[in-house]
Amino acid sequence: MNGLIMAGQLILGLSILVILHEFGHFIAAKAFGIKVEKFYLFFDAWGIKLFKFKKGETEYGIGWLPLGGYVKIAGMIDESMDKEQMKKPPQPWEFRSKPAWQRLIVMIAGVVVNAILGVIIFAFLLFHYEQYLPNKQLQNDGIYAYKLAKDIGFKTGDKVYSINGKEVIRFKDIKSTNAILGSTVTVNRNNSFVDITIPDTFYKNFKKSNKLFIEPLNFPFYVDSVIKDFPAAKSGIIKGDKILKIDSTQITSWGQFTEIISSEKGKEVNMAVLRNNDTLNLNLTIDTSGVIGIFRSPMPYKLMSYSFSQALKFGYKDAYNLLAANIKGFGKIIKGEEKASESIQGPIGIATIYGGNWDWHRFWFITGLLSLILAFMNILPIPALDGGHVVFLTIEAVTRRKIPDKFMEYAQIVGMVILLLLMVFAFGNDIFRLLK
Repeated sequence: MNGLIMAGQLILGLSILVILHEFGHFIAAKAFGIKVEKFYLFFDAWGIKLFKFKKGETEYGIGWLPLGGYVKIAGMIDESMDKEQMKKPPQPWEFRSKPAWQRLIVMIAGVVVNAILGVIIFAFLLFHYEQYLPNKQLQNDGIYAYKLAKDIGFKTGDKVYSINGKEVIRFKDIKSTNAILGSTVTVNRNNSFVDITIPDTFYKNFKKSNKLFIEPLNFPFYVDSVIKDFPAAKSGIIKGDKILKIDSTQITSWGQFTEIISSEKGKEVNMAVLRNNDTLNLNLTIDTSGVIGIFRSPMPYKLMSYSFSQALKFGYKDAYNLLAANIKGFGKIIKGEEKASESIQGPIGIATIYGGNWDWHRFWFITGLLSLILAFMNILPIPALDGGHVVFLTIEAVTRRKIPDKFMEYAQIVGMVILLLLMVFAFGNDIFRLLK
């Protein structure tokens, strides 16, 4: 059942993205009077179609090969490789007969739609599902800095003020690698402003540290729930307990507690807990992964809901940060600083990310992220992708000389071979991960 849910989410998510991407090309072509012969979700390779109907001059349908989709624009050299049409004299309603600037708009329209869709999805998620912790609520006590934060210059008690000169409104922004990677964070430390530059290697250490970076400083907490058969439950800790000490160290915040637990993996510690005005001493052996199996009480802060305008503003910001982080990651793969096998996901990997439980919040988040990645990947200057067509059309617009159709045919073939090899690599990488 989990596999079916994963596959269902993958197909639905990609179908939404592909249809809207191709609709961008479709509507732009129609706006300039260009004939669109086909609009297909998935590819009807070798003419095999699962479903089709014709309305006006366009045939709409679903192909059998779920590797994307396409619109067949008359007079354009595309993945259909329709050479017979290109041998005929250009017609006024064909792509090749239109000015270069109109053809350029048609080619970038799909990317623009995916970029806008990503922003809309993230804005919707913020407005409908999420609340945020205002950073202003932490200006009295500041943050608790884990070792990772201390290593790059933060100190416990720092009050985060701005990122790259822009005031931090949401506390989540300072905890997001997408927002701070390569940025300068300004903190108020003992009434003096201090700049901290986040290195490009930060995200690697962030993953290794189990995302232990910073927390609100004065965060007294109680045990909200205990997981059965985990170390905390076995030691006798119950819901409502307040942890006072670990061995001889007094616990004043969740951040401090988490760091001590993480540093004592596989060891036995003594915990002093307050229960109904009584202090109990319990011996507990920490899991070798640094897990004891408790959930903390809710944070003693007032979370704020997003207004519609805030959702749009921060939806754009979150989308931009995620896209920028993925572009940086792609650059590191090109430079050899990251392994492609660890970064590139194929359909199987994407389905795994969606997960085996149908959670609409998670579904829309991943779909929004994929929309941004699809926009970026499609604008890459690879023949057969939108970006490849954009490069050729830009050259034509600058030189005022049309690139020969024969050259475009060869470029399209080269691009399709490159994409096929990338697809084989992504599938193989997914299968290797599963086997591993």
